[in-house]
Amino acid sequence: MTNEKMWRLNEIFLAPYMQLATTLIGKSREGGGNMFRHQLDTMTILIDYGYIEPVLLKSSIVHDLIEDVPDFNRNQLLSVDYDSPAVYELVMEVSRNEGESKADFLTRILDRGSHNARLLKSADRISNMISLGFVNKPEFVARYTEETARYVFPIAESVDKNMLIELHCLVESRRKAFAMYKICEQESCTVETKDEPSLYSA
Repeated sequence: MTNEKMWRLNEIFLAPYMQLATTLIGKSREGGGNMFRHQLDTMTILIDYGYIEPVLLKSSIVHDLIEDVPDFNRNQLLSVDYDSPAVYELVMEVSRNEGESKADFLTRILDRGSHNARLLKSADRISNMISLGFVNKPEFVARYTEETARYVFPIAESVDKNMLIELHCLVESRRKAFAMYKICEQESCTVETKDEPSLYSA
């Protein structure tokens, strides 16, 4: 990061948004980890890729707040600072609408989402792919991995080729892990049952 970017980052007032995000502390995620840490992970991924635009970073810290806390008072988000209206608008862009399928949601971001919405969704998915809890939910991981390849690759490709490369690497590693899981599962079943009498034997 250049000195200029470091100074610009130093001037972004993130603490109030972090405070709002603490509402997500302790809220678990289907793919592993917890929601509060995921918000901050998403922000650090954006910074790692050189993005320090204030509205984008502030939105990343609270990007799941409205979707995952149904009773959240939206006025709190709208009254943080002068960036709040733009932050709220971006958060709403990357939040699923009621009744909206995941496929429609991701397609909407690709087709009609702003540049920042596509960047935020790409960083969000990188964080999600890294934190997937494979051992306990292998089928979920497989489904989520293929969803990433089908719907999120085009989003990342439209904004940042390096993010796309990282997503490709994550998808391939998860595919290999799932393939190994299936092999081990089959071998385990074989070992456990090959010497056992059939339940239907005379």
